Amino acid sequence: MSAPAIETNGLVKTFKDNRAVDGVDLTVPPGTVYGLLGPNGAGKTTVVRMLATLLRPDGGEARVFGHDVVREADTVRSRVSLTGQYASVDEDLTGTENLVLLARLLGHGKRAARDRAAQLLEAFGLTEAAARQVKKYSGGMRRRIDIAASILNTPDLLFLDEPTTGLDPRSRNQVWDIIRVVVAHGTTVLLTTQYLDEADRLAGRIAVIDHGRVIAEGTPGSLKASIGSGTVHVRLRDGAQRPEAVRLLAAVLGTDVQTEADPVALTARAGVEGSDRGAAEQASRALAALAEAGIVVDDFSLGQPSLDEVFLALTDRPIPEEVPA
Repeated sequence: MSAPAIETNGLVKTFKDNRAVDGVDLTVPPGTVYGLLGPNGAGKTTVVRMLATLLRPDGGEARVFGHDVVREADTVRSRVSLTGQYASVDEDLTGTENLVLLARLLGHGKRAARDRAAQLLEAFGLTEAAARQVKKYSGGMRRRIDIAASILNTPDLLFLDEPTTGLDPRSRNQVWDIIRVVVAHGTTVLLTTQYLDEADRLAGRIAVIDHGRVIAEGTPGSLKASIGSGTVHVRLRDGAQRPEAVRLLAAVLGTDVQTEADPVALTARAGVEGSDRGAAEQASRALAALAEAGIVVDDFSLGQPSLDEVFLALTDRPIPEEVPA
């Protein structure tokens, strides 16, 4: 059986009085996307920097493909690549110049370096911008060339530390597509993010980190199921009945009801902690109560909770997400 791509036991890192990473245990299977989800300051980047041999752990152990990140740091470095939160390429060089320079530093010959640069520029949709200085690239283009630089030599493990922070939705989708292609070619990806939909769409398993500790771990589905609730979405026929619908739903579901910008829409959680009824049964009772009161419902659905609700249930506080530019 092959060794895990990443295995940590009791990993600790302290900065003066701040215990940034406080006993993290992780096991990441090879050939997957594994998500580290948490707010700013949770310890995600510190974990990545220790695994990438950029920081020395103060306690515990960490191995990458069976190699200790402290005692076998050179071997680990030969198998990993890191794309941080900010572009690491030279903004005064063109896209081609950046990739050729880095390829040469990695040991490629002149022709091989240019061929590899051209191949990646084409694959990442940057051929037309290849001769332009990187400082003239858009945010999405900068992230794409940064990832391209990280896989000049295809790594066994790629660390992506919040790779889509500040990107518009189209650029985020482009980066997601690149990540899927990289994994399809056999690379393991450790993805840190505070974008909930990003973790949900890309990661096969997720560790939720808060205050330097893993507070939950599992597949996106299992994490959602673990809080034992669902989300009820209601659309009324008559917006004038919304105040009464809010009162009834709050009474039946035993939770706050959210009114939305749409004047006929309502959202609430069902199956919340402390209730002796499951989400589906509560939702059915809520629908019956609305009908009995003569409130006509045009649309009614019960869905899984979001990862945001999972984090809120685990920590009593939501993840503060940035809005893409």
